[in-house]
Formats: sequence, C-alpha cells, structure tokens
Amino acid sequence: MHLRLASLSILLLSLFSCSDSEEEFNISQEANGFLNEVLTIMENNSINRDKINWGDFRNQVFERARDAQSIEETYSAIQLALTLLDDNHSSLIKQDGSSIWGTSGIRCRGEGFNPPSLPDNIGYIAIEISSDRDSEANIALAEDMQTLIKAKDNENIIGWIVDLRDSGGGNMWPTLAGIGPILGEGIAGYFIDPDNLQSSWGYSNGASGSRQNPIVTVSSPYELINPNPKVAVLLDKGIASSGEAIAIAFIGRENTKSFGSPTCGLSTANRRFSLSNTATLNLTVSYMADRNKQQYGIPINPDVESGNETIIQQAIDFIEN
Repeated sequence: MHLRLASLSILLLSLFSCSDSEEEFNISQEANGFLNEVLTIMENNSINRDKINWGDFRNQVFERARDAQSIEETYSAIQLALTLLDDNHSSLIKQDGSSIWGTSGIRCRGEGFNPPSLPDNIGYIAIEISSDRDSEANIALAEDMQTLIKAKDNENIIGWIVDLRDSGGGNMWPTLAGIGPILGEGIAGYFIDPDNLQSSWGYSNGASGSRQNPIVTVSSPYELINPNPKVAVLLDKGIASSGEAIAIAFIGRENTKSFGSPTCGLSTANRRFSLSNTATLNLTVSYMADRNKQQYGIPINPDVESGNETIIQQAIDFIEN
C-alpha cells in the first residue's frame, strides 16, 4: 500500500513538472527573467486580470519565445501577450522610444473637419491633447488654452462649442486644466479598477488632478464672464483615450449636450511600469467613469447623432435655443 502511494506521488510530481512548459524551452536566463517580469506585472495589474487564464496565457507567450536568447528576441512574444490581454490599449515602450502594441482591429480615425464659422455670441475651442511628459510644456499648454478662452470670452457669449474631434491619446491632465473655465470646478470623473477601487479626478482652483492632488496647475486661472454656460461637445471616432477622458468630463454637466458620432472606445486608463532593462510597460489598469460613476471602456455615444454636414448647426441651435 505504501509503495503504491509512493509510486503515485512520484508519478504526479513527474506529470506536474512536465506541464511547466517554461522548462521545455531553449530560452536564456535573461530572456526568461524579462518575460516573467512583464507577465507578472500584467497578471497583478491588468484591467482584465480576473478574466484571463494565466496558466494558458503564460504557456502561449513562452511558446512564442521558446528559443529567445536575448530580451530583444522576446518582443514577438510580448506582442502576443499584449494581444492576449485584449484591452486594445496596453503597450511596451522600448528604450529607443518606439512601441510594441498588440494586434487590434480598432482604428481611431475621424473624418477630419474645418474650423467652423459661428455667430458672435458663441465661443469655440478645438481641443489639443498633449503627448509631452515634460511638466513645463504641459503647464504651458494648459495656460495657452485658458488664454485662448479668455481672448474669446465676452459678455455676449451665451455658450461654447468644445470640439473634441480627432483628439487622440496622450496626457489628459494639461487639457483638463486648460478647459477648466468652461468645464467648471469639481469632480468630473473617476478611474475604477476591477476591484472597484475608485479614484476621482477633475478641475479645481486652476488645477487638474486626481483624488484632490493637483497634477497640472495654471498660474492665473481664468473665470468666464458668464459662468455655467451651455456647452455643445463635438465627438467622432478620432477621439481616443485621453480625448475620451475629456468627453467623459462633460457627461453629467448641466446645460451640456454632445453631438456627432461614437468615439473610438479606448476609454480606459493606463499606468506606466518601469522594467529592469529601462523599457516601460504602459498597462491598462482601470476603466474611466463619469461623475455619476457610469463606467466606460467602450465608445462614448453622443446625445445627438450627426455628421459633419449638420453637426455645427445642431450645436448652434442647442446653444441659442
């Protein structure tokens, strides 16, 4: 009896060891360590961490990297891992600044547009999203936006058109600070992770920030002559990521309506993880949500569907009526 149990234990141990596919591959210690580093960060932090079978996930990734002898030779496997995450938003930023993305069918492209001709009583601002991580450059962008709003503001302005079309990804914080005078103060949205951990974000006292911690602050914040105006927000499929954060910021605001077509659908938040080889894993970790805690991660639909031929007139009609 004891011999049989001992034999069974040895057999089970042998089967378990053989199922560990990492042991079967001709992968160098350096490549193996780097892949494990990246996959462990993904497993612990991905927005889809509770939806993934991580055993199967690792097996597929290591199968792709089975002969890798350097970190560079793992990049094909990392692209597979980014695809398997199925968030369409994560990437690996290499030391030279180039990025590796997963395979995705999503294409964030709008139709393009020309600056509109508007009545004198309606203000207009086209949104710019920063791709800069330099704090001084981002403060300058926010201050330039507020300066532009100030230049266009006067006592006859009854409403504003905020044109988000073709506003892609980047850094949401300078734009959120810049548009603050029109958006108004207070919580404008949330980041919500798979464990329902919630972090608020918004605009207050000239600063954009999260959980009441300022991130980008303008030196002399502007206040509109006519506060709490009507706002028409223009949307299209060219709006992604940080652009969608600004669209979400206006959802639930009083006297506000959006026009156009659905956004791209990357309304999720990323966090950067520094890796041992000085590369960076830009990983999707939470959903964006509006001020009423409605979660997205999907395209944001306009209140009024419209094409480029009618969108401006519909926005004007809303503001004037």
